[in-house]
Amino acid sequence: MNVAIAADVKADQSATPSKNNQAKNGMDVLLDLVSDDLKAVNALIMKHMQSDVVLIPQLAGHLIAAGGKRLRPLLTLASSRLCGYQGDRHLGLAACIEFIHTATLLHDDVVDESDLRRGRDTANALFGNKPSVLVGDFLFSRAFQLMSRDSSLEVIRILSDASAVIAEGEVQQLMTSNDLETDRDAYLKVISGKTAVLFAASCQLGAVVADRPQSEADALESYGQYLGIAFQLVDDILDYSAKQAALGKTVGDDFREGKMTLPIILAYEKATADNNVEELSFWKRVIEELDQTEDDLAQAIALMHKHNALEDSMAFARDYVQKAIDALSIFPDSPEKNALVGAVEFSISREF
Repeated sequence: MNVAIAADVKADQSATPSKNNQAKNGMDVLLDLVSDDLKAVNALIMKHMQSDVVLIPQLAGHLIAAGGKRLRPLLTLASSRLCGYQGDRHLGLAACIEFIHTATLLHDDVVDESDLRRGRDTANALFGNKPSVLVGDFLFSRAFQLMSRDSSLEVIRILSDASAVIAEGEVQQLMTSNDLETDRDAYLKVISGKTAVLFAASCQLGAVVADRPQSEADALESYGQYLGIAFQLVDDILDYSAKQAALGKTVGDDFREGKMTLPIILAYEKATADNNVEELSFWKRVIEELDQTEDDLAQAIALMHKHNALEDSMAFARDYVQKAIDALSIFPDSPEKNALVGAVEFSISREF
């Protein structure tokens, strides 16, 4: 095992905040609730990303060790507990979810030609595009090995369907990039596919392993879907946020790539409704033609503020947060339910 990678992952395992008198956010509560299970999942991740081909654990470990709070696996663990599950199937499935997520990140960074993720060099920036794509394929293969060991056809269906939809969502995003005709419905279809479907699968698995009624599986699937949409909406808003700059993170990556996210869609809608020729010409130049100057990002953000595009995008996200919370209404109150509500509330208030 690569010692440096192991140390990074161990540090991530111990990222759960110490218990003190300070108020904890929803993510902290969720981490506390399933901390022992998460340690077991991290151990499985370390075990299954190993290979005799040394580049594979080096490259995979670079991204997995920087993978943040493991939100998707956490949702699988918490959903399983919400449904009263007492076994250990959820551990392997949570690791499987993380491998699928990590594989998509490796592929995304190559497609987007990204150099930074969470303030760190991307794998493709360090190792090159070809190794990143191939190691992403390796992680997908590991994910399918893990799900097949569960021996549940329903589990395999959920995760294989989700993987297919994720790929479709990424291709759909590629088709909408640099296209100012992209509307809200097309955008929501993209983020539902590329992001929300894995959140939905992560939560749905909890009811499946616990052999709960279909109504509970459907409720958790809806919760995850709405949470995933809200999460991606906030991600897209933060790309234009001063909070990101204050945290030392890159602002405007989506803008520079010509991605049609909701803040641009809303600002462009307003320019169209007002028949503002100057603004329409600006958006055509910087998004469709990708003819950008150093001052254009600031101008784009100014137009978003002028038309309340960022605020309105956040209002959309809040609507999905409420839908996610409402989806949990069929479950009785419990620490697990409170933690899942806290997680979705955290998604709207986070700064990263």
